[in-house]
Amino acid sequence: MLALKDIILRLDKNITHQRKFQIPFFYYKDKKLCYLWVNKRKLLFGIVEDKNIYPKKDGVNRKDKMESIQIDPNADIPIDLILGLLQEKIKLYNKME
Repeated sequence: MLALKDIILRLDKNITHQRKFQIPFFYYKDKKLCYLWVNKRKLLFGIVEDKNIYPKKDGVNRKDKMESIQIDPNADIPIDLILGLLQEKIKLYNKME
């Protein structure tokens, strides 16, 4: 987990780390970006698309969109996959500003 945390934080200077619900969450310019979660023997890396990037509409309840990748702690970290997903979300967030 520490290696993943370091990889995520080094990607962009605007990424910050906070604990939310006892889970390490990462934010990009105060928008949810991703999280790390350990459950029994599983390590999950989750990507979050923050609902707050879209304009609010009356009568429409938006939720954050989440995707996750299970990471084998005994194998190499899929760095290219993780960085690619994070860069896609960062581009989306920058485009929506």
